[in-house]
Amino acid sequence: MMRMLRHLVVIWALALVPAAFTYVALSDTAAAQQSSGPDYDKWEATAQRAGDAIDASRASTSAMEDLRDQLVEWRDIFTAAQNVNSNSIATAQAQLKALGPVPEEGSESPEIARQREELSDRVSRLTAPVKAAQLAYSRADGMIKGIDRIIRERQAEKLLELGPSPLNPKHWPAGVEAATSTFDSVRSEVQAAWRNDIQRVETKRDLPKIILLTLLGCVLLIRGRFWVELAVRLAMPQRATSAHWIISLLMSLGEIIVPFIGLLLITQAAYSSGLVGLRGDLLLNALKPTFVIFLLARWLSLRCFPRLETYRLPLSLDADDRRSGRLYGGALGLVVAVFFFINQIGKIVGWSEAAVNVVLFPVLVVAGLLLLRLARLLSKHSRNAGTNENTDTYRNRLTRLLANALTALAVVAPALAAVGYFQAATSLMLPSLLSLILLAAILVVQRVISEVFTLVSGNREGAADELIPVLLSFGIVLLSAPMFALIWGARVADLSELWMQFTKGITLGEMTISPTIFLTLAVIFTVGMILTRLLQGTLKNTLLPKTRLDAGGRNAIVSGVGYIGIFLAALIAVTSAGIDLSSLAIVAGALSVGIGFGLQNIVSNFVSGIILLIERPISQGDWIEVNGQHGTVREISVRSTRIETFDRSDLIIPNADLVSGTVTNYTRGNTVGRVIVPVGVAYGTDTKKVEGILKEIAMANPMVIINPEPSVVFKNFGADALDFEIRAILRDVNWVLSVKSDMNHEIAKRFAEEGIEIPYAQRDIWLRNPEVLAQAAMGGASQATKAEDEAPAEKPKRKRRKPAPSQRVEDPDGGPDGDGR
Repeated sequence: MMRMLRHLVVIWALALVPAAFTYVALSDTAAAQQSSGPDYDKWEATAQRAGDAIDASRASTSAMEDLRDQLVEWRDIFTAAQNVNSNSIATAQAQLKALGPVPEEGSESPEIARQREELSDRVSRLTAPVKAAQLAYSRADGMIKGIDRIIRERQAEKLLELGPSPLNPKHWPAGVEAATSTFDSVRSEVQAAWRNDIQRVETKRDLPKIILLTLLGCVLLIRGRFWVELAVRLAMPQRATSAHWIISLLMSLGEIIVPFIGLLLITQAAYSSGLVGLRGDLLLNALKPTFVIFLLARWLSLRCFPRLETYRLPLSLDADDRRSGRLYGGALGLVVAVFFFINQIGKIVGWSEAAVNVVLFPVLVVAGLLLLRLARLLSKHSRNAGTNENTDTYRNRLTRLLANALTALAVVAPALAAVGYFQAATSLMLPSLLSLILLAAILVVQRVISEVFTLVSGNREGAADELIPVLLSFGIVLLSAPMFALIWGARVADLSELWMQFTKGITLGEMTISPTIFLTLAVIFTVGMILTRLLQGTLKNTLLPKTRLDAGGRNAIVSGVGYIGIFLAALIAVTSAGIDLSSLAIVAGALSVGIGFGLQNIVSNFVSGIILLIERPISQGDWIEVNGQHGTVREISVRSTRIETFDRSDLIIPNADLVSGTVTNYTRGNTVGRVIVPVGVAYGTDTKKVEGILKEIAMANPMVIINPEPSVVFKNFGADALDFEIRAILRDVNWVLSVKSDMNHEIAKRFAEEGIEIPYAQRDIWLRNPEVLAQAAMGGASQATKAEDEAPAEKPKRKRRKPAPSQRVEDPDGGPDGDGR
């Protein structure tokens, strides 16, 4: 456990300062290797020893780890040696490239041939140490992977090893004897020290100091937490702000610090007595981290299941459930601490495997019971959260999954331990408990991030949904991934290897993609985008408005500058990152095939957008008609053009339709346009009089241009009226509807004053045989008269009796009267 804690500290350091550490290490190594190359004789001896150990696979795991550390150091040396003479090699290769290839036919001049030979020899001499370093690097890397494979195989074998069962009664005496003998040995050391006269005198002399330290330590150990809680409760108002919450959280850390100080005082009192022997010293050293684990777990349980509603984390539990959560969380922390303490004592004293299994088995059982209780609380929180939010969120599903996993773990781990697979059981139970502690710590840190953001922004309601706290919380989860990996059995060497591979990058052909390349690419492209946007803003708001260009031309220039800027930013970023564009030829070929088949519409629209910006058949602000839709051009983008119709809705039209289709532009170049107002008058009206009235109306409208003057056309003789048209040129065709409406109002007024009729639609109906229709009409009338004369005499005979309900026959269509109604 102590080793695991050290590993956790190491991995946090690696996660916080990996770049600086790597840079400094490689710089020092490279400087050393430039002055003196790698000692290949010494390397050969180390490699021979490592090869023999790997082939035999008999060395202990610790010896394998030490050998692996040596190989890692050599591999770093060879990594730095691969960059030796890089500038000289690049210069010589560039000179060879400048000479060109050797001619196939004929001979080149002796001077050029001599220079070519000298440059080739120079390149060979310069690359010889680089190739040697590359070969040695490959050998060291292969041995490191071999050692990692052996260690992983040993871990797997140990995990599946069947050991003594703690339920076997023959192993119980070993466990009891191990526990009693350990404490007997400590007691014997104390008694032996007390029997020493000198030591007894010194102990009695320091007795007041020992008693004072012990009493003070006990007070802090027992009552310190309650005093800190009281101080936090007094400092915390009823309606706490984010600042109060953060201050109270910092104050609550005293629940860990104050009791730990009490333990240190008691430990100091024990050392001051002089009665602590070798075993007692080892026990006291193991007791300190044990107590820290318990205090930390209890503090986290108080944060996750607080007494006050103000402190509540995202757990939908009532006061009674939170009280149970505090109890279970503290008990689980105590279980982890006891597990760690017993494991350390067993290693120090040298307990047998059977004794360790017997002593730790009750701890596993208690941990399983506590996990069952905690899983029940998580399930209840998931149900409450789903009821409150009326939805099954992703977090609720994760909580249910965690609860199910804890329930299964609480049953499986003790069962495996009872059978004899104790290593497998502890490898499941202990990492799970540590993971719960780490998960609780992550929840607390995420709450701190949310409160800090609320304190800065002042937005408490939307703080949980803002982008910055969400990204920071996600970063905390990513940083905790190495911690979880270490808890579940990963080695620091494994994580270091992954980090090295990550920083080294992935090689695709002759191109290496690494995080440095991605960072360089992102930074330079972002800077280029910012400069492009600044230039566009300057052109749009400062320079172009002072020119004579219209709005469409200015928009085309701004858009073109944006496209060029983005292209140049991407090109400069790719070149600065060291990516060889020639190596992307295959990818570009495959992409062109994909464009030909699947992206041809997108490319067509993109090219059409460029054509629209260059040729400008339509511009921003033009009134156009396309596919029967009228509207004003609001934006011409890369793929489509946005048109705002007269009912204030947006019409998105692909650029290819505007280039290849028929488009009517009513305001291309200028806004002058024609209006046509049709009107009809009744037959017999004086046509010259109508023409004069209509021309006066057109000339009087302020939007009509006098030169050329408007005209009135007697168009034709219609079916119902004499058809006339007013044709006039308007100053702004955008007012065509208003002008037409005003003219119609004036026409109706003047025609009413002059007595000119605007006729309705008229139709003449011609009958081919009116005499037949007349005879039929007369015959029908006579029959109707005869029926009226005979009806009174026959009426009594035709009277029908209404049938009884039982005798009525239903119609098949559903109606009793046969008509279906």
